[in-house]
Amino acid sequence: MSATPPELEAPLDDGPPEDYGLPDELILGVEDALAGGRVEEVERLLEPLHAADLADLLEALTKDERRLAVDILGAGLDAEALAYLDPTIREEVIEQLGPRNLARGLMQLDSDDAFEVFEDLEEEFQHRILAALPLAYRHLFEEGLSYPEDSAGRLMQREVVAVPAAWTVGETIDFMRASEDLPTDFYDLFVVNPKHKPLGSIPLSRVLRTRRPVRITEIMEPEMRPVPLTMDQEEVAYLFRQYGLVSAPVIDDAGRLVGTITVDDVVHVIDEEAEEDLMKLGGVSETDLYSAFWDTTRLRSSWLVVNLITAIVASVVIGFFEATIEQIVALAVLMPIVASMGGNAGTQTLTVAVRALAMKDLTAANARRFVGKEVLVGLVNGLLFAVLAGGVAWLWFQSWQIGAVIAAAMVINMFVAGLFGTLIPIGLEKTGVDPAVASTVFLTTVTDVVGFLAFLGLAAIFLL
Repeated sequence: MSATPPELEAPLDDGPPEDYGLPDELILGVEDALAGGRVEEVERLLEPLHAADLADLLEALTKDERRLAVDILGAGLDAEALAYLDPTIREEVIEQLGPRNLARGLMQLDSDDAFEVFEDLEEEFQHRILAALPLAYRHLFEEGLSYPEDSAGRLMQREVVAVPAAWTVGETIDFMRASEDLPTDFYDLFVVNPKHKPLGSIPLSRVLRTRRPVRITEIMEPEMRPVPLTMDQEEVAYLFRQYGLVSAPVIDDAGRLVGTITVDDVVHVIDEEAEEDLMKLGGVSETDLYSAFWDTTRLRSSWLVVNLITAIVASVVIGFFEATIEQIVALAVLMPIVASMGGNAGTQTLTVAVRALAMKDLTAANARRFVGKEVLVGLVNGLLFAVLAGGVAWLWFQSWQIGAVIAAAMVINMFVAGLFGTLIPIGLEKTGVDPAVASTVFLTTVTDVVGFLAFLGLAAIFLL
C-alpha cells in the first residue's frame, strides 16, 4: 500500500508518457545550429541534456560536427558523458580536450566513473593525465591500474560510507550530514571494527526510519557478500544477479574495507559481457560501429580467414563424391538443404548452451541432462523435417529414393547438430577457452562436413 501523504494524492495526468532518448528533431536542430555557426543556440540545446543523452548526441554527429560541438562546450563538457561514449568516439573527444581539461573533468566524477574513463586511455596519454592530477588523485589511479583488468578493484568506487560499530543511529545521521567526502549516491552503510573490517551493512532507508538512540549494530545485517579486489567482474555480476544486491563491500587481502560496488556499475558490466558474447558469436571481436573503415575490415577479415578454411574442409568432402554428383544432378540442388538445416539447428542449441554457461545455469550437475534433452530435440526435429524435406524431394524429382536419402541425411545431421551444439561449448569451457569465441566455427564445420558426408555417402550407396 502506498505511503503517499494526502496532499500529494492528486489525480494523475492521463496524457501519453514522455518518450526517452534523443528525438530526431533535437539532433537535426543541433546539426543545423552547428552548420550555421550559432554557438549560443548549440549551448542552449546541449545544456539541459543528461550525460548519457549528450553522449548519444555526440555519437550521432559527424566527426567534423562533433569537433565543433566539443570546441563549443570546452571545459564545460560534462565529464560524466565520457563514461557513456563509445570507446572509439571517447578517444577522439579526449584527444581534443587535452590532458589538463580531462584531468579537471575526472576530478569531478566519482572514482569508479573516473577510472572507467582513465583505464581505456593509451599508456602515454595516461602518464600525461597523471602529471596533471593532484597527488591524491594520482595515487588513486595508479592503485587502480595495479589491479587485474576486469577485476572488482577496477570496478569499485573508493568513496564508501563506513561507520564504527559503537555509534548510534543519531551519530551516524549527524556524520552523514556533516561530512563532505561522502559518495554522490549510495544505498548502504557498512559497519566496521577498529581494523576497518566490515561487520555488517545497513540500508540507508533503515537508518532513516530508526530512532536516534538505537545502536547501529542492532539494525545492521551481519550477513554480507564481500567482494575480493581480484574477483573477475563477471563473477561480481553473477553475485549481484543471484542475490539481488544493490551494493556490495570490496575487501583487500587482509579483509579491510577498501571500496564498494553499486548496481549501476554492474549493469554496465552485464551489458558489456552480453555485447562481447554476442559479437564473438558473430565472429566480431568488438563493436565497430564507429571504427574506421580499414580498422573494421582488418578486425573482421581474421575471422573470415578461419571460416574460409572450414569452408574448404567442407568442399574437400564434396570433392570425394564428384562422380556421384555428376551422375545425379539433383544431389547438387539438395545438398545445401541438409547442411543449412543442421547448421541452424546447431546454432539454436549452441546459443542456449553459451548463454547458460555464462549465467552459470549449466553446470557439471545438470550437463548430462541438458545434452540428453538437446540431442532428443535434434532427433525429433530431424524426423519431422525429414518427412517434409523427403516429401518435397520426392515430388520435385519424381524419385522416392532421393526423398529417402535426404530424409535419412536430415535425421543424422540434426541429431549431430544437437549433440555437438552442446558438447562443443561445454568442452571449450572445460579447457579454459571462451565458448563464445570458437564454438560457432567448430559447429559450422561439423554440421557442414557431416551433412555433406551423410547425404552424398548415402546417395553413393543407394542411388548408384
